[in-house]
Amino acid sequence: MSLPTMQTLAGGRWIGGDDWIDVFDPADVREPYLRVPALTAERVTAIYADAEAGFAVWRATSAITRSAILAKASALLRIRNAEIADAIVRENGKSEVEARVEAEKAADFFDYYAGAGRDGYGSLIHDVRPDTRTGYQREPLGVVLAVTPWNDPLITPARKLAPALAAGNAVVLKPASETPTSALYLARALHDAGVPAGVVNVVTGRTAEISDALLDDPRIAAVSFTGGNEVGEALRVRLAARGVRFQSELGGKNASVVLAGANLPKTVTAVVAAAFGQAGQRCTATSRLLVDRAVHDEFLPLLLAEIAKLRLGPLVSRARQRDVVAHIDLAVKQGAVVALGGTEVPGPGCHVEPTVLTGVTVDMDVWREEVFGPVLAVRVVDGLDEAITAVNDTRYGLAAAVFTDSLAAAHRFLAEVDCGQIAVNTTTSGWDVHQPFGGFRHSGSPFKEQGPEAMRFYTKVKTFAIHFGS
Repeated sequence: MSLPTMQTLAGGRWIGGDDWIDVFDPADVREPYLRVPALTAERVTAIYADAEAGFAVWRATSAITRSAILAKASALLRIRNAEIADAIVRENGKSEVEARVEAEKAADFFDYYAGAGRDGYGSLIHDVRPDTRTGYQREPLGVVLAVTPWNDPLITPARKLAPALAAGNAVVLKPASETPTSALYLARALHDAGVPAGVVNVVTGRTAEISDALLDDPRIAAVSFTGGNEVGEALRVRLAARGVRFQSELGGKNASVVLAGANLPKTVTAVVAAAFGQAGQRCTATSRLLVDRAVHDEFLPLLLAEIAKLRLGPLVSRARQRDVVAHIDLAVKQGAVVALGGTEVPGPGCHVEPTVLTGVTVDMDVWREEVFGPVLAVRVVDGLDEAITAVNDTRYGLAAAVFTDSLAAAHRFLAEVDCGQIAVNTTTSGWDVHQPFGGFRHSGSPFKEQGPEAMRFYTKVKTFAIHFGS
């Protein structure tokens, strides 16, 4: 029996392919459940021509009209929430609650940028010359390539497409091959809302076969990438030679700190949510836990008891499952102790038990490298100074949290921890659409996503002076 298929959007048309990519449900990977087109390099090149033509139309469309279309797309995402959430659950393995929240948040992005697209897009500035009016205005860049990962298959495309489209750009979207259907539902909402042909295009295909066509097309003005450091850093170098603007959101090794005086029951709830939500498969997940020696013996049993209640969803694939288990095995080989979990769950799905490692030292790989799964590494520290030093002892700088009853400690943590996102008495995750988001150092590029900062990446500044005297 042939599998059902989904077409992709290119140049305003829904198209299939001569070849197809299988999509698997991570809860049961024995057989694929769906197929999407495996586009060729030639088809990708044609899509860039479509996007260039779409950009000419979209940039000439008034900002008010563009905003109305984005608002309609947001409404369609809300109307179709249940259907889209089902697709997220099926291809990614999230719980139904997590998937519904993701679909709702994606709609929020288009609501927010529909409003932002109506705001001012420049300013007047003083000029020493008489009878001269001087200012600057922001203009769209052109064709933007958005490369998105499997862990947030709808939110991350929405995070990129909403500001890019509000600014007047055309977009070529390349979703992860493991989770392409969420992106196709997003494209459907935008298409049905009235986005002109060529303004939104989705490339589904095998990266090895289309990467050169996807990355080296001269019509690309900017690339926004979310994914691993190895790929992201190679992209940065590859694009810099052509002067292509690059935005990246890469890895993290996020830490939460529990100080003496913290409300321990509330801290347990926050840490468990931050570490094990989405089975630990999110960039802002807490993967390092630093506990003040003064409260360690009281806090750890509370934490383990709460984690033991969890029943996590699957990881996205067998490969991800094997990789997470390999991280755990290596940590044990290097001297860590499994306080809870530590193994995969037998069966047709890609499950790994929620895992807590103690006895972790700074020279262990599990303390340094991103695991991207349900694994929490615990260390004991003596006070705030040692905690801040330990949080900063990483090449990453995405998110960190501190739990404390001291306002002075909270302010010191905020000032001295070198991360793009700082939380006090709340989780490392959960940043909203209007809040600038992004990391420091090896966690990403200087360009932030979300909020008004995103529009800086998707626009260029043109300065003008008009002499109106005789």
